[in-house]
Amino acid sequence: MTSVAPVILLAAEKESAEVTDWAARVGWVVGLGLFVALVYWLMREGWKWRGTLQGDLPELPAAPEEPGAAKLSMSGRYHGSTTAGQWLDRIVAHGLGTRSRVELTLTDAGLDVVRPGAADFFVPVAALREARLDKGIAGKVLTEGGLLVVTWAHGDKLIDSGFRSDHAAEHNEWVETLNDMINKTETEGAR
Repeated sequence: MTSVAPVILLAAEKESAEVTDWAARVGWVVGLGLFVALVYWLMREGWKWRGTLQGDLPELPAAPEEPGAAKLSMSGRYHGSTTAGQWLDRIVAHGLGTRSRVELTLTDAGLDVVRPGAADFFVPVAALREARLDKGIAGKVLTEGGLLVVTWAHGDKLIDSGFRSDHAAEHNEWVETLNDMINKTETEGAR
């Protein structure tokens, strides 16, 4: 019994350590909040600067009054546009960098891109260059063939725009139909 008494005596003498130094904790939280705000502000400024650098890109064409009957239509996601062949060089001018839902409609006149909450645009059939399946575009990487990428000319720049259908099985039909239209347009233009 004598060996238990010193242990109880030692335990009774110890004081609990102070759990929290509130002033230091508040200082760290405020500092971290300011750091995060600074990072977001710098990202926003970088986005605006990129748009300024791409200011030479002409205004996006609007859909014609009578585009004709729809050959294909698709609903899904618009993942952005990049300089053709450079899948990380995002184009942000004229709202092309804004991700959104999308309703695509392909007619004899071209590709109508309707984006709720973002700027709509139209790609005339003469501006279409290629359609392919790919695995990624700036900010979005999917499995092989998970993204429909349409290459088109706008001004003196070639642009890749990435779309993903709500039903990925539609992508192959879109690639075939778009490439057939492009080949037909090139053949007629060569005559």
